[in-house]
Amino acid sequence: MASLDRFRVTGGTRLHGEVTVTGAKNSVLKLMAASLLAAGKSTITNVPEIADVEIMSDLLTRLGCAVVHENDCITIDVPEVLGYRADYDLVRKMRASINVLGPLVARIGKAEVALPGGDAIGSRGLDFHIKGLESLGASAHIEHGYVIANATDGLIGASVQLDFPSVGATENIMSAAVLAKGVTTIDNAAREPDIVDLGEFLLSMGAKIEGLGTPIITITGVERLNPTTHATIPDRIITGTWAFAAAMTRGDITIHGARARDLELPLEKLASAGAIVTTTADGVRVQMDSRPQAIDVATLPYPGFPTDLLPMVIALNAIAEGHSLVTENVFESRFMFVNELIRLGAQIAVDGHHASIDGVPELSGAPVEATDIRAGAGLILAALVSEGETTIDQAFHVDRGYPNFAEQLRSLGAQVSRE
Repeated sequence: MASLDRFRVTGGTRLHGEVTVTGAKNSVLKLMAASLLAAGKSTITNVPEIADVEIMSDLLTRLGCAVVHENDCITIDVPEVLGYRADYDLVRKMRASINVLGPLVARIGKAEVALPGGDAIGSRGLDFHIKGLESLGASAHIEHGYVIANATDGLIGASVQLDFPSVGATENIMSAAVLAKGVTTIDNAAREPDIVDLGEFLLSMGAKIEGLGTPIITITGVERLNPTTHATIPDRIITGTWAFAAAMTRGDITIHGARARDLELPLEKLASAGAIVTTTADGVRVQMDSRPQAIDVATLPYPGFPTDLLPMVIALNAIAEGHSLVTENVFESRFMFVNELIRLGAQIAVDGHHASIDGVPELSGAPVEATDIRAGAGLILAALVSEGETTIDQAFHVDRGYPNFAEQLRSLGAQVSRE
């Protein structure tokens, strides 16, 4: 069973070589959900080989779609008559399943979606999603563990003000508004590259959207959308993970298929830690030949420092020269994995949403456990700079976001096995 798998890492190797980044997990799942907005065959390319794609495929199949997954390409054949219930047994495995809510309400006027599971990094309530749909004229409430939404008379464009630039809420409101009557504005919208990617997918289906990548998105509803073909953007979090791996191990990694512009702040931070960061024709190269300097970081919504790279920056600071302060402003439980890093010898004190870190020259191997996707990756990076052997339990978390992570690490010279 996958949950019993673990990674075994022997530390002390300098990572060197080339990797290629595939499509973004945080984008492809939302594109798959949005395909529900148009009957017929939509095709998504540059699809990563991750567990969450299979879960979303199962969910769409249950709703009546025929899903074919070949290599890095998924074709979703959406029927005229869709199911409307997303059951708990699938939704509990992955938060992105909530993204079927907006498309279902827009397309068939109703949805019943179980409250999602996924990573244990904080509450991430659905209030913004529900309020947004209610602004568009739907009735929505939570009952018996399901979000139940109805819009039998159709949705009507409205002005939606988000208290926080929530990525999931922006996506669900945008996906619902494309088929609403009239004009919808989302104020304080999320600006992440994944939002822009979803918007461009919807535009290629025939939607009318302006302001993607800005805090105000304007959507003019259309009668119907058409199926489309679209390539997923590169995964900026995997790109960032490889960049931090190079800096931590004093390595030299060229990352192909990456978009440096989606990671401006993290790459700037790595440069201030002492890394040489070079933009290449099709990606980015990160080189480091000395111990990193400690860097202070505060996570914020895009274009701020991504919360998904918090474990990597804490792991880097754990072995850096000097003292650092890392502040988490997005998810209250991101620091759960710090206790695991402390088992490896890191000197970290957590106070509320701040982590105060005194770097040590080297960590020491020990058994640890991944609590979520990014924590798992962060612990593997920490294991690479730990003396001796480290085992990381709950490997399935890492599989949800990182295709063939152990194999790619081995290709760069790491001593990593999976058991």
